[in-house]
Amino acid sequence: MTSPRSPKPTVSFEFFPPKSPAAEGQLWAAIRALEPLLPEYVSVTYGAGGSTRDATFDTVTRIFSETHLRPAAHLTCVGQSRAEIDDLLGRYWQAGVRHIVALRGDPPAGGDYQPHPEGYANAAELVAGIKRVADFEISVAAYPETHPQANSPQSDLDNLKRKFDSGADRAITQFFFDNQRYLDFLDRAAAAGVVGEIVPGILPVTQFAQMTKFAAMCGASVPDWLEDLFDGLDEDPDTRRLVAAMVTTEQMRSLQASGVNTFHIYTLNRADLTLGICRRLGLKPAKLVGVMAPLSEAMPPVQRDPNFR
Repeated sequence: MTSPRSPKPTVSFEFFPPKSPAAEGQLWAAIRALEPLLPEYVSVTYGAGGSTRDATFDTVTRIFSETHLRPAAHLTCVGQSRAEIDDLLGRYWQAGVRHIVALRGDPPAGGDYQPHPEGYANAAELVAGIKRVADFEISVAAYPETHPQANSPQSDLDNLKRKFDSGADRAITQFFFDNQRYLDFLDRAAAAGVVGEIVPGILPVTQFAQMTKFAAMCGASVPDWLEDLFDGLDEDPDTRRLVAAMVTTEQMRSLQASGVNTFHIYTLNRADLTLGICRRLGLKPAKLVGVMAPLSEAMPPVQRDPNFR
């Protein structure tokens, strides 16, 4: 007797803006390959210190105008005044983009975070500021294993609640490999009064050493069993891909069995693994015709805080 199939998941994808012509080609090959899966949205990241602001804007607006995808633009507090952020939000709105991923952000070259003297101090303030400009859909970040700069797990949860209270529509988690940590986090968030969807961020692993560096920076733990699976595969990319597809598919199916069926996949601008994983989970490409029509709604007037200088 076979067990019933899980319902098809809802997915979104994350890309990062290119830094070279070759990287741009790889990005757009990935976008075109994944486009027929028709994800809920695709997000485009924002470099440390706002280093890719223009590249992010160009990528997001091109996705909006040239594909069937609905893009979400990452935006951070780092290195920008409120007026500069308002201006960028206005440009996104005029271009038809309606979804922002609001983050505090990281300073360039590491170091301690220092807010802009005329900017937003944190992501909760940024979310409130975005809502004052226009009624954007807003996603924020969540950390099942606690943000590495948080004073405590509880203070990190309190910060997440402030982001939802300021107007966030959902949170997307940092990647993780132990599903129980995510499920426990959902319980702790609910107990802390967090009301809102917390979508698991899923990272298919191809470069194990690179992933461990990411994990060290964001506070994600790497279990011994995962290290053991990739041990000795540095010169064997084909087997690495097979292992990565297996691990990620099993992780997502296990979450489905726990009632989770919405996922945000960090693609690292590569389509092959994401395509294979989505097919294993029952998602098939659609036949695309034309491009979605752009929105024509005008930008509402910016409501500035009269007490801010």
